[in-house]
Amino acid sequence: MKEIPIAFIGGGNMARSLIGGLITGGHHADCIRVADPDAGQREFLRSHFGVQTGADNLELAAKSKVIVLAVKPQILQTVAQQLAPLIQSSPPLLISIAAGVREPDVRRWLGGGPLAVVRAMPNTPALVGSAASALFANEFVSEHQRQQAESLLRAVGVTVWVKDEALLDAVTALSGSGPAYFFLLMEALEQVGIRLGLNADTARLLTLQTAFGAAKMALESAESPATLRA
Repeated sequence: MKEIPIAFIGGGNMARSLIGGLITGGHHADCIRVADPDAGQREFLRSHFGVQTGADNLELAAKSKVIVLAVKPQILQTVAQQLAPLIQSSPPLLISIAAGVREPDVRRWLGGGPLAVVRAMPNTPALVGSAASALFANEFVSEHQRQQAESLLRAVGVTVWVKDEALLDAVTALSGSGPAYFFLLMEALEQVGIRLGLNADTARLLTLQTAFGAAKMALESAESPATLRA
């Protein structure tokens, strides 16, 4: 995996996280290309990671064995249709991290046929290397390609596979929205601490360490959260 040519179409926060995780894990920076229309974004990626960047999606995607579609969902159709001739001529493994866009639509926009497509749903803790990502592979994805996709997403956290694409909706509700619920609970705990007389810094530190400690206990224990809570 460390020398496989990978192209990222889109260089936003999630792509940055994946690129950083890959390079930290030993993937060669000169095997990673990123296409993004924003010059500032391209300069950041070049200077921080040493990857090749450019504005031309087709040029950057050419000869890549893995293409990560990391653009916003509302422009994915346009981007995919632009890439379709290239994809059809030499089909790579395609990994889409565009939320809410179904695999049949991605494949249709790319020209259809037996294209290997993996949908991946990393959550926002990917930004700090602690994502919980779910993946779905269509019937054209080989075992080797599954391993490639899993290796890429493991660069930013843990991964699970779902057999039914519809289950990604459940994943979105759980791990996709989940961080916001934990942040809401932490916010409430902080506010309680302040109301009870603690200064804001102390309330925040105690809240964050308590959340971290509870998560660590749950991860390292064989007991259920209900038992740990008792």
